[in-house]
Amino acid sequence: MALALTPNVAGSKSVGAGDASQFITGGCVSDADCSSACCANASNVGICSAEAAAFQNGKNGCGFADPNAAATIAAAKAQVAKQGFRRVVRDSGVQV
Repeated sequence: MALALTPNVAGSKSVGAGDASQFITGGCVSDADCSSACCANASNVGICSAEAAAFQNGKNGCGFADPNAAATIAAAKAQVAKQGFRRVVRDSGVQV
């Protein structure tokens, strides 16, 4: 029995950004999302991959263009909200 690959949800904020900020194993909707410039098709799910590993573990190579990009991006944004990652800047109390 083969296990389906799934993107690492820690990179949800970079899905659909198109700025090459996504790390390998993070989700993607196109090559433009990935720092490796390789959005591999893993059973119609985009996963950033090293080009050398684009055909490993059931992936079907770089160049995946998610036909459901809007829904994938919406799901990623929902995941970010669920994770609750927020940048918090606190006053250190140090006067300069």
